[in-house]
Amino acid sequence: MTPNIEIDKKSGFCFGVVKAITKAEEELAKGETLYCLGDIVHNGEEVSRLEKMGMITINHEQMAKLHNVKVLLRAHGEPPSTYELAKANNITLIDASCPVVLKLQSRIKTAYVAGVEEDTQIVIYGHHGHAEVNGLVGQTEGKAIVIEDESELDKVDFNKKIRLFSQTTKSLDGFNHLVETVKERTADKVNFEYSDTICRQVANRIPNITTFAHENDIVIFVSGKKSSNGRVLYEHAKSINPNTYLVSEANELENIQFDFSKKIGICGATSTPRWQMEQVEAKLIELSKH
Repeated sequence: MTPNIEIDKKSGFCFGVVKAITKAEEELAKGETLYCLGDIVHNGEEVSRLEKMGMITINHEQMAKLHNVKVLLRAHGEPPSTYELAKANNITLIDASCPVVLKLQSRIKTAYVAGVEEDTQIVIYGHHGHAEVNGLVGQTEGKAIVIEDESELDKVDFNKKIRLFSQTTKSLDGFNHLVETVKERTADKVNFEYSDTICRQVANRIPNITTFAHENDIVIFVSGKKSSNGRVLYEHAKSINPNTYLVSEANELENIQFDFSKKIGICGATSTPRWQMEQVEAKLIELSKH
């Protein structure tokens, strides 16, 4: 019996990731050496595919030692220091920063410069050390306060002006809850401004995943382990359907016992390629025959 398997049509790469990977493939097709600053996408399988085509993944320390080469900047964006280093080392940048992230960087820089005299606190709701967050903090000369969740709000002085932004891939519900908590804790007459800077291509995945998790008996969520967006979406899917499993590659399915008479849905993060979800589908069909 062939199992009843559905791949979610609304899962997979967001346009920012598609843009970065397309640029990488175009450069690699020229046969030249191409470096990428950090994992092009938080998905080990996709990184491996592009590295087999010739892309070399490097970190900031390694980039500092390079001269006269091409370096791709991925969708997450970079702080000003990266552009300064490229100029100093005569590095050609292939800038695939997501337009949504670049717009957010610009807004944060404008708010930071405008708020210097008033000693405004720039607060970013985001994951510590995440590539996008590092790029955002860089717009404030490293002075922005990063808040991963409400337990870290003690870093903020509620008697001073606060300007709150969000990493583009954070939870919309989490951000709205944080806003209400800050409002409650802010001293009277203190100016608190906030901007919902969460990418709707990401935020809209939540209602879609909700429907998809309801419609299937078992959900296989495919995502790289480093993916911030993947973690948010997987946890949401599991809250809707407890029979939700997280895998980063098809072979991990061998460790799970499946009832193949049930309806199985496969979905993924904004960093999950379609080909990887198809690999998971093929593996499930193979396992169903044993």
